[in-house]
Amino acid sequence: MLVTHQAILVLDFGSQYTQLIARRLRELSVYSEIVPFTTSADDIRTRRAAGVILSGGPASLSSAEAPRCDPGIFACGMPVLGICYGMQAMTAALGGTVGHAPEREYGHATVTLREQGGLFEGVPDEIRVWASHGDVVESAPPGLSVIATSANAPVAGMADPARRLYALLFHPEVAHTEHGARILANFATRVCGCTGDWTMASFVDEATERIREQVGPAGRVVCGLSGGVDSTVAALLVHRAIGDRLTCIFVDNGLLRMNEAAQVRQRFSTRLRLPLVCEDASEQFLAALAGVTDPERKRKIIGGTFIDVFEAVATRLGGFDHLAQGTLYPDVIESVSVVGPSAAIKSHHNVGGLPERLRFSLVEPLRELFKDEVRRLGRELGLDDEFVWRQPFPGPGLAVRILGEVTPARLDLLRRADAVVAEEIRRAGLYRKLWQSFAVLLPVRSVGVMGDERTYEHTVAIRAVESRDGMTADWARLPHELLATMSSRIVNEVRGINRVVYDVSSKPPSTIEWE
Repeated sequence: MLVTHQAILVLDFGSQYTQLIARRLRELSVYSEIVPFTTSADDIRTRRAAGVILSGGPASLSSAEAPRCDPGIFACGMPVLGICYGMQAMTAALGGTVGHAPEREYGHATVTLREQGGLFEGVPDEIRVWASHGDVVESAPPGLSVIATSANAPVAGMADPARRLYALLFHPEVAHTEHGARILANFATRVCGCTGDWTMASFVDEATERIREQVGPAGRVVCGLSGGVDSTVAALLVHRAIGDRLTCIFVDNGLLRMNEAAQVRQRFSTRLRLPLVCEDASEQFLAALAGVTDPERKRKIIGGTFIDVFEAVATRLGGFDHLAQGTLYPDVIESVSVVGPSAAIKSHHNVGGLPERLRFSLVEPLRELFKDEVRRLGRELGLDDEFVWRQPFPGPGLAVRILGEVTPARLDLLRRADAVVAEEIRRAGLYRKLWQSFAVLLPVRSVGVMGDERTYEHTVAIRAVESRDGMTADWARLPHELLATMSSRIVNEVRGINRVVYDVSSKPPSTIEWE
């Protein structure tokens, strides 16, 4: 389906933050689309984009294999913003010079702005930004003036308003950059002239039509329903498009939280009235995971077993042509390179394709949305807060929150500890404020004293983070009284645990989940 909205194209040079650029633009109701860095100037003209952003990337222009864009893009007449590596690529293409920085700049930096207005309208003269680069622009190309500097980068920003060319050596899309959202908004509205005509209401209509076109008038769709907001919203969107030609399958993998399987059955069959088939395969999953400690092997085993179980159920029900999944952008970028040379972090259970024997075509209506956008979409579809604000839960379930082997006994320990964390977080009124909050069972036993007796029992870590999208996150500064209550309850109520620790790691460099 052809999108008719004003659009800004994001050329992907492989940055882990590329999707964040698109997300920030969509927050402004500006449609954005990520395309390969190899996209030609002719293609961009054909798409009639309102503007182009060149993303960051891990490469160095000193390398012969460094990705470069079509230099004709800078003569298209449309606004272009280069970010980090994108700035360096612009510099090289237009006759400036790029060289190695005396020392790599990673993390917070202070940037001084040399001019106001335009890209920096409403931005203070000095801001703290997020930098991640090993090369610097030594001299700006002819016609571009320096508009920002930092201690380690004499050219931290440059511009040629006449040609509508702009570039920044830092990342305005990352939450760590002060006024970064304002800078992107200035580019989208003041420079590109976007009015913000892309909304969740329009997305619902367009996605519904795309699903109908893909599935056809007689096609049937099966959906793997986990109970989380992603698969729930995907299922509702597909149901809106094709009605009872959708069947949802819920697989109990034995790796769920306390009473979760029963809650899913009641929730979706009774309240949402989605056509649901439940399959208890917990014994099959636990048998496949026996003796496995490597986190990547766990993920692959769980993904493979899910496909086996799902295939068996779908075959038993018969007659399906398509598989619907709640795959999101962060799932994709953390698993594979989507359109650029980004580095994979970990595999994801929803990403990577299906075995040919299943012969389903994928229906992924949320694949280009972030979690907060899915929540907005859920509200648009009429979901109540219980669904919309459910914290993310990993597809592999508690298996990636148990470090080491997954056994029924260790699952029982973690479930009971995690239930305490969830109950106390809700009681404190923090559930919606936190992106995720949960317990992790560590492969550590330590000495303790309980009732004048020596114990040698397990250790649990509590993890709580704040985030806007899951791509970056900061550990939550929970009140000490709350931490004390959770620790006391876990040690006293969960026999087998005698020590509780709190995780104070941010993402990056850590991930949110421990495995």
